[in-house]
Amino acid sequence: MKLHLGVKSPASKEAKTNASDFGLNNHGLKHFNKVYWNLPTPALYEEICFRSEGQISHMGPVIVNTGKHTARAANDKFIVKEPSTEDDIWWGEYNRPFSQDKFSALLNRLQGFLQGTDVFVQDCYVGADSEYRLPIRVITEYAWHSLFARNMFITPRTFDEMKRHVPDFTLICAPSFHASPEIDGTNSGTFIILNFDQRLAIIGGTSYGGEIKKSFFTIMNYLLPKEGVLAMHCSANLGNDGNVALFFGLSGTGKTTLSADPRRRLIGDDEHGWSDDGVFNFEGGCYAKVIQLSSEAEPQIWACTRKFGTLLENVVFDPVSRHLDLDDWLYTENTRASYPLMYIDNAVEEGKGGNPKNIFMLTCDASGVMPPIARLTPDQAMYHFISGYTSKVSGTEIELGLEPEITFSACFGAPFMVHHPYFYARLLKNKIIKHDTNCWLLNTGWTGGPFGIGKRISISHTRALLNSALTGELDDVEYRTDSMFGFQVPKSCKDVPLKILNPENTWPRKEAYHEKYRQLASLFIENFKKFSEGVPPEVLKAGPRRK
Repeated sequence: MKLHLGVKSPASKEAKTNASDFGLNNHGLKHFNKVYWNLPTPALYEEICFRSEGQISHMGPVIVNTGKHTARAANDKFIVKEPSTEDDIWWGEYNRPFSQDKFSALLNRLQGFLQGTDVFVQDCYVGADSEYRLPIRVITEYAWHSLFARNMFITPRTFDEMKRHVPDFTLICAPSFHASPEIDGTNSGTFIILNFDQRLAIIGGTSYGGEIKKSFFTIMNYLLPKEGVLAMHCSANLGNDGNVALFFGLSGTGKTTLSADPRRRLIGDDEHGWSDDGVFNFEGGCYAKVIQLSSEAEPQIWACTRKFGTLLENVVFDPVSRHLDLDDWLYTENTRASYPLMYIDNAVEEGKGGNPKNIFMLTCDASGVMPPIARLTPDQAMYHFISGYTSKVSGTEIELGLEPEITFSACFGAPFMVHHPYFYARLLKNKIIKHDTNCWLLNTGWTGGPFGIGKRISISHTRALLNSALTGELDDVEYRTDSMFGFQVPKSCKDVPLKILNPENTWPRKEAYHEKYRQLASLFIENFKKFSEGVPPEVLKAGPRRK
């Protein structure tokens, strides 16, 4: 933003107070009007309001509108193809190659575009474990993106730490700058491009905050597995006895909801690493969907929508009273809240836990045939981890409609996985065996029929199954072997009706159920063909069988 007539912004005097000695000239960036370094939350609030980027709602959250893009622009993400990394990357639908020359040309124009403007800088870390954390720098055109980065990542604790901060990876986000597809080779004016050789990411043409967050997740997904650390799209929590649980799943399948349990401590809600020493959060905050959020079902997340420092994206509110309407999806169903992890009362401050005792792979089965919970062998865990079966829930990606879309997303996060899925799955299996971890497939989708006929599995039943697995109660019940997939399904569980445990009994016609189940098994088999090369026979055999 360019300020005219000599008008000074609220934080102009303090803009350089927290500046790092490692300046922006090291990134080829210079000739700014003003650089605002590491502003704290109150100062960013003032800048957001001064620049008309957002408004303050009831109880203090700031609300912004992301404009055209209210979700990730998956088709506009690229990775620069260069000699030092090209052999490691799983090129294809999600890792689209971008030439070095075109990246340099686009970056030069972006650098020129930013000259004479104000920018905001946040120096942070990704990774709560100091042995594996990544020092980063987030340079943004908008003040609210600086607040987003401050909420989502781990900030330096002292003034000296900020002064000495040297980023190992830098991201520049300028939504007002658009690419030219004819010149730059992009799909549109929007772009998200990662350059692992230059340790630089650039974003333009979109204001959606999730692009910043997921860019760094993608970066960690490339770097950490090369050190033997599994990077995971999962939430994690911790019991009073030190029992760590992981929840894999796509956005909208229950990662945030199920991990935000008042009886357990939250390690993190979305992105983690698993080293030999245990699990650690990548982030310092949470990025939760808040559409139709209620104080009864999700009290902790709901409370965060009433706190100063929370950043709300595309949430509808009354302009007079400033009260929120979390049920209104005027702009998108993908309404979001970004807030510091410590806003959750029982969060683990250090962001770390031991090696997990239980892993839950969440699938939102829109076909209505999968059991609500099943126990997996290590090989079955690999198969389902590579498959990543679920249903995309509306709002999380552009052009996704209201009806859930059956999909397979490798490692429950294919758009962010840079290596081949088997690379991650092999790490997972090794850690499961080494630490004697229990693996479960937990269905948060439909029962009694597919979407439109059946109904969503009750959250109370899902929590009852989850709690029984966590406490070990499911270790002592009788199991049946699923005839299609071969995994073990409990025949009983406290506080769950028996017929729910066998979805065949919830359908009005068993013949229709079995036909739908065979169709789903065929989809699994067809999907896995693209991974079959290089995958051991025991993993291939761990999948479903056609009948």
